[in-house]
Parts: sequence; structure tokens; C-alpha cells
Amino acid sequence: MLQLDRKGLLDKAAWEAAGIELPKYDLELVAHNTRVRPQWVHFGAGNIFRGFVANAQQQLLNSLKADTGIIAAETFDFEMIDKAYKPYDNLTLLVLMSADGKFHKSVVASIVESLATEQNRRLDDYLRLLEVFENPTLQMASFTVTEKGYGLTGPDGKYLAVVERDLVNGPEQPVHVMSIATSLAYRRYLKGQHPMTLVSMDNCSHNGDLLKDSMIAIAKEWTCRGLVEKGFADYLQNEEKITFPLTMIDKITPRPSLQIQSALRELGLADMEIVVTSRHTYTAPFVNAEVSEYLVIEDKFTNGRPALEEAGIIFTNRDTVDKVEKMKVTTCLNPLHTALALSGCLLGYQLIADEMNDYTLRRLVETIGNKEGLPVVVDPGIIQPQAFINEVLQERFANPYIPDTPQRIATDTSQKMSIRFGETIKSYVSTAGLDPTDLTAIPLTIAIWCRYLLGVDDQGTPFTLSPDPLLDTLQGYLQDTKLGDQTSGVRNLLEDEKLFGVRLYEIGLGDKIEAMFHEMLSGPGAVRSTIEKYVN
Repeated sequence: MLQLDRKGLLDKAAWEAAGIELPKYDLELVAHNTRVRPQWVHFGAGNIFRGFVANAQQQLLNSLKADTGIIAAETFDFEMIDKAYKPYDNLTLLVLMSADGKFHKSVVASIVESLATEQNRRLDDYLRLLEVFENPTLQMASFTVTEKGYGLTGPDGKYLAVVERDLVNGPEQPVHVMSIATSLAYRRYLKGQHPMTLVSMDNCSHNGDLLKDSMIAIAKEWTCRGLVEKGFADYLQNEEKITFPLTMIDKITPRPSLQIQSALRELGLADMEIVVTSRHTYTAPFVNAEVSEYLVIEDKFTNGRPALEEAGIIFTNRDTVDKVEKMKVTTCLNPLHTALALSGCLLGYQLIADEMNDYTLRRLVETIGNKEGLPVVVDPGIIQPQAFINEVLQERFANPYIPDTPQRIATDTSQKMSIRFGETIKSYVSTAGLDPTDLTAIPLTIAIWCRYLLGVDDQGTPFTLSPDPLLDTLQGYLQDTKLGDQTSGVRNLLEDEKLFGVRLYEIGLGDKIEAMFHEMLSGPGAVRSTIEKYVN
């Protein structure tokens, strides 16, 4: 049996026979270099980090364009370190899955240390983090902690309880990830105000600004309470010392696949167990991911950086990063994903890839992207929008080996509507020669969302809606609406400008969406027949 650990890698012939690529560098030397002159810490030990970011550094190590690895730090789900990192000597088995069924398998060894910030590990892991941040050689700390990881306040605008405790306790015993990052930056400040760059790689708008605003807010609170030196907040805002670049990341790294687990076991790999942690993280010693990947970073570093452009990562200016994000989020990917998610939930689909074999649903997303989105797309210049859409539709969404579900993508839809659809609608309003009332697939998708909120599928069977912070409010608009009704409270929902970023009735789309919604209420099968009517 093949064992995924440092000792197991010594049997190179067996790994080669299994078709699994091994690292091409001296693992012990890289580990030593990283310990004495660390350059890169990453917060958030999840799949996109292991399957994308760490693999990029692995490519540099393989080509001898880097000689240090990454230190992974987990601030939330500490079982990740205990169950997916430590037992395997921080190695990851990466399986890249093409739509044509070809798998590329490799062992990623660029993560050379894994640390948890849990309070009872402070004497070991946290002290190591302090040591790393005090070292002048540290170039950057990157983050994949999800958009929620940057939030300091709740819906009421008040600090979260965990953040409030951190603000009272100061930099000595932080718990929230933003407090931890700020505390470590303070130690670097005290040690000599060394420069470094903090890089959010999360899939959210203006991620670098979110990270910067949160860390500076904490620093200022600590300053006001006399818990840190007065110059610390200025240090974080001095762009000769500290920068927070914008980035755009795009790669699907879903939950571990049972199909991949089975295939790896057949190759003779031991201990390929899929683990669900107590915090509901799905993890395994392997990561399965799509081949396509994009990471665009604002090239604004103060203490040097890895040569990640050699691994396909794009460094550019701030304006171009912003344009790439807008292209993806408002036109070429995210609106299509949401349309498939909502319609898939109503039509009984469990996989996004299966929906792409449904002629009607494929036509729906092709219309949103190619016909309605492209006329107002933001072209970043470095990625061609039409080629990006083609890859999304032909390779990425249609990949049967990516076990991504409509139910996952439908999460938090209320937070996405104004960006994924509202921006395109606004562009139609403001662009000469375009009329928002000419749109069909986008208003249809909004109507599908309203129908989805009833929690009843196209056959009339109740189903569980995906989590959404506004779910109670949204369902309240439709609480008296049933299949077969000709009237409903949907107008009140559609008049909520905050949801859509635009006044739908004033621009002539409200009545159109309302009519589509009522068509889908007529009875079982009405969702499909309505979509077919408008897109075929």
C-alpha cells in the first residue's frame, strides 16, 4: 500500500507505477530553509489553498525558482490540522479532473508546517507564528478564510461577541482571525516595523480592502484602549511598509469526492478517509479540483514576493484586478452559476454538471452569458470575456467529475442578486442603444428565485432552502402564496431596491418578472414549461 507521508514517498517506483507525480526537490532542505527564513504564511487551511495556492508554490519549488515552502495556519476549524495535515506530514494528494475524464495526480509538499491558533496550543503553534512574524524575511501572509472571516460586526452593526472580547483583551490572546492577524502584525511592528504584504485570496469583492479595513479597525480600537503603541495603526496604513493588494481568485475545489476516493484506493493508497469535522468542514488527505484556475493579484508588495507568475498567476495593476473581478462576478460566471443553482433546486438536480446536459437549462445560461451579458461586459484586457464564458460552459460547469451542487451555490442568494444581475441591468439602463426591457433570461432568473423561495419544487414537493441571512424576511413576502394562485406578495419583494440594486418597476422590468413568476405558479411542471417558453 502507498502511504501518504514523508517515509512513504521514499518508494518512488511505486508512486510512479500508480501514475502519481512526486515533488522534484529536497523536502528536508526546503523545510529547513522555511524554518530559518520563512517567507510565506497562509491563514485558512481549506481545499482551495491546498489545491491551488500551495500547488502554485510547488511548481516554483519543482523548477528551483523558490527554496522555501508555505506555513499553513488554521484559525477556525482546528480539526483540519489534526486530521488532514499532521497524519500525512502536511502532504496533499491533488487530483485535477478534466471534463474528458483524464485525472492528473500529484503529491503537493510545499506546505512544510501546519499550525493551529487554538488557545491550548499557544506554547507551540502560536509561539511559532510569533517567531515567523518577527522575522524580517517574511514577505507575505495570505488568507482564504471566506468573506465572513473579515466581518467584525453583526447585522445590528455591533461588534461580534468574539471580536468585542478580543478588543478588550488586546493583542495577547486573540481568537478572531482578524484579531490574530493584527496581533501578529503588532509583534512585527515592535520587532522593527519590518515591511510585509497581506494578501486576501478570498472570492469576494475588493477583498484586500476588507482585510485592510478590519485590521486597521482593530488596531485603532486597541490604540484607543491603550493596549498597543500609538504608531501601530500608522504602520498598517504606511504603504511603504504594509500593503493589502486586491486579488481575484477562481477555481472550483469542491468537497472530497467518493468517486476519487474509490479510484485512489484502487491504486493502492492507504488511509484516504473523508472526514467531516465538528464544524462541518469536509476534508480528506486528497483534494479533487477542476483544472481551470485563475488568480490575479495587484502587484503591490513591499518586501519581495514569490515568482508566482512562473506558475500562471497574473500580477497586474489595481484597476485591472477590479475589471477581472467585475467580468467574472457580474457577467461571465457568477450569474450563470446562480441561474443553474436556483433552477436546479426546483427541477430536482443534485449536480451542476447534470444540468448542463439539460438543453433548456444550458440555453438559459448561454443566453445570460453570451446574449445578455456580453454587450455590457467589462473587458479587463488580460482575459478575453468570450473565451472565459466558453470555458465556463464547455469545460467547467459541464465537468461530470466536479461534484458541485445547486444547493451549495444557492446559499446566500439574497446577498448576490444586486451584483450578479443588478449590475447588468443598470448597464442596460445607462448604455445608449440598450433597453432593460429587452432582457429575458435575467428577469426570468429573478422570477425563478422568487419561485424558489416558496420551498416547493416543480412537482409540488417541499424541499429545504439553502441558508440565507434574509430567508425569514423573503419568505414573509410570499407566506400566503401557493401553487395555483394568480395573486401573491411578490411585488413587495421585487420592490426592495436593496436586493437588486435597481428599481425594477421604474425601469419596466418589475411587471415582466411578476408575470413570469405567476406563470411558474400555475401548477406542477410550470417552472420547466415557463423556462422553455422564454429561452427555447
